[in-house]
Amino acid sequence: MARAIDGTSAGPARNLRGFLGKDGTCTDWAASGGPDLLTQGELSSVGLLKGKLRIGKPVKAQPDGVDALQVSLAARLPRIKITDLLLEVNAWGRFTHAFLDLRSGKGVERHDHLLTAILADGLNLGLTKMAEALPDTSVTARKLMYLSDWFIRPDSYAAGLAELVNFQSKLPLAALWGDGSTSSSDGQRFPTGGQGKAFGHHNAKYGREPGVLFYTHVSDQYAPFHTKVITANVRDALHVLDGLLYHLSELRIKEHYTDTAGYTEQVFALCFLLGFRFAPRIRDLGETRLYTPESGSAYGLLEPLVAQRLNLRLIRAHWDELRRLTTSIKAGSVTASLILTKLASYPRQNGLALALRELGRVQRTLFTLEWLRDPELRRRVLAGLNKGESLHSLKRAVAFHRNGEIRDRSFEAQSNRASGLNLVVMAISVWNTAYLGWVVEAVRAEGKPVPDELLAHISPLGWEHIGLTGDYLWREDLVPLSGTHRKLSR
Repeated sequence: MARAIDGTSAGPARNLRGFLGKDGTCTDWAASGGPDLLTQGELSSVGLLKGKLRIGKPVKAQPDGVDALQVSLAARLPRIKITDLLLEVNAWGRFTHAFLDLRSGKGVERHDHLLTAILADGLNLGLTKMAEALPDTSVTARKLMYLSDWFIRPDSYAAGLAELVNFQSKLPLAALWGDGSTSSSDGQRFPTGGQGKAFGHHNAKYGREPGVLFYTHVSDQYAPFHTKVITANVRDALHVLDGLLYHLSELRIKEHYTDTAGYTEQVFALCFLLGFRFAPRIRDLGETRLYTPESGSAYGLLEPLVAQRLNLRLIRAHWDELRRLTTSIKAGSVTASLILTKLASYPRQNGLALALRELGRVQRTLFTLEWLRDPELRRRVLAGLNKGESLHSLKRAVAFHRNGEIRDRSFEAQSNRASGLNLVVMAISVWNTAYLGWVVEAVRAEGKPVPDELLAHISPLGWEHIGLTGDYLWREDLVPLSGTHRKLSR
């Protein structure tokens, strides 16, 4: 650690020289194909033109036949109503047991009534409209409001979500998608309307209409393991670490991906200090500037890309403070999003904020070099972000009521809306994962090959076979017995 920060044999200067092929080349660069990778054109899809790096798009790693397999497997899934799906998934994982009475700590008596209130959040329908859509007239809006007041809150949603994430991670098919050690995060904007319109925020990226962002972390197994509501006028990067640190599932994330909005130099620094590999897809990466321990003239071809020298003394002087900051975040004494917000608001004379920025510049420079050298990293990041985009599509399809507008006035109600949507989507992912596994078994039993290499690219986020509209009936008598499942389509 200390040697890397000092910029000696394990530090950024040596890595940069190795990249350029100067004397004293770093052994890992030399071993990876020669010291002069850039000038010899040995970097995949990377070149230098008029002092600017040119980086081509990563080649998709998806093999031929995946789309056809996805369609054929999806056609065998049984058609099901969303209410039946939730009952069946709850029979597997009993996520409703996580919703306890705020006063007594006891569970709910009627799980179907609780599921109704959760579904009202997930579908963006609201408790009153949900009560009107129920054939069971005994479930009134007043009763749903009682359940929402005493049983439904962000910590209950987080605990119930963790039950489903842990259940899915143990399914055989999920292991083909990943081992749960990588994840991505992104914000999805929902417009605000009605009484909630005054509580939305404007953002130049999304136009003039006010809205809020549901910021969600999704694992490599397609599990949305954390979500929170953030205002549309703040940068996503402030909330990246919250999802990695404060989720309740058994996932152990090691590498995390974001787009450009999720990256700052402070996030690079804190991810490094907290033990996460941060790998954002930075827009116009070829035009970003590198920071080095020495003047740019020491780096030959990369001199036009060097912005300024690193202030390593600043990092050394505040190293103990950086360690205390990291410990406080890990212990939960302060949330990562709060401390990043505070540090961003400090004047430039604040030593800790400046030291965190300098450490982030070290990490961003090293990451940039790794991004240029490793096309597999670029493909991995792209694949992770694509899973998040697929999740956005499913969420948009599920939260279709009220034209997708969030009309809640309070932050708490908006948080419940985001958490309910995330839980319903997670339940769909769990059900699809389990049934796709059974479909694969059936197809293989018929003597047809289904290669694992193709299954690794199949998504459990489809919804064409799920009925999201109509009367919301809870038919517990139709839930398959333990150890059995619904009849597959042919």
